[in-house]
Amino acid sequence: MTVTADAIDAWLPQTQCTRCGYPRCRAYAEAIAAGAASIEYCPPGGVATLQALAALLGRPLPLHDPDSVSVAARQRAEIDESRCIGCRKCIDACPVDAIVGARKLMHTVIGAECIGCALCLPPCPVDCIVLTPMAPAMQTDSPWPEYALAETERWRARTVARLTRLRHKKAWRLTNRPCAPAHEDNTPATTERERIRAEIRAAVARVKARKTRPHNPST
Repeated sequence: MTVTADAIDAWLPQTQCTRCGYPRCRAYAEAIAAGAASIEYCPPGGVATLQALAALLGRPLPLHDPDSVSVAARQRAEIDESRCIGCRKCIDACPVDAIVGARKLMHTVIGAECIGCALCLPPCPVDCIVLTPMAPAMQTDSPWPEYALAETERWRARTVARLTRLRHKKAWRLTNRPCAPAHEDNTPATTERERIRAEIRAAVARVKARKTRPHNPST
């Protein structure tokens, strides 16, 4: 019997953390279904996911590194609003659109939607995002001690919605992209990108200057 990616994906907790080596839980499920990936690389799923996938696929439980199936304590991202420079890099990285804000304005995390994947930390140029521990969800219907089943289903839906939005946005840009001679690189999009990069560099420099500025008690 062929096991579908849908059936495998149902046993992944949808944290979209990429620790399995794939960009999304769904991509990992598709790789397992195609026989291109092993089943023990979902740390958030822990032993519950490993045992369920082994039974579903009729495979023996693999020999594994205990750390690969130990469920880490649940965490939530928080932004230090006093240090945020509004660069949007964390917004672009969040797989479930749990961060909101406008360019050059303070960003914030929607706590109820944050999955604790930590993907927003590396792109932040001023290190203003931290992960803080949070209590596990109160639930009785989930195979995972840290996550309620309703949460995982909502995260799956939010991931799909985000990918759909990005596809539509890309298609719109391709359709509405202004024509320009091949030798010209001074298009509005290029100019805007350079302006944004300059603003980020300037904001990072200001943050670094504040960190290194000596404290003067008389001021």
